[in-house]
Amino acid sequence: MANMGKLMKQAQQMQAKMATLQKELEAREFQGSAGGGMVSVTVNGKQELLNLKINPECVDPSDVEVLEDMVKVAINQAMTESSETVSSAMSKITGGLNIPGMF
Repeated sequence: MANMGKLMKQAQQMQAKMATLQKELEAREFQGSAGGGMVSVTVNGKQELLNLKINPECVDPSDVEVLEDMVKVAINQAMTESSETVSSAMSKITGGLNIPGMF
């Protein structure tokens, strides 16, 4: 029975660490850019788009597809960095266990 109590205590400690880390990661910001910096985005650890900047020089009304592609590339780059950082940080706490509902 003592082992069960110890295990429960360890689980509670891990849960507290994960909650703290989750809040820290949600507040972090990640950048992505495309077109040599013509388009830049910032997302947070919750993968919410916080900022989008487009240099007016890359806006060509006759070729909107290029601008659309740059926006997609920049957003995907920032989202990937955010996702990989969160997964890596959580994996360090969980020892690689995939716990449902945690990122």
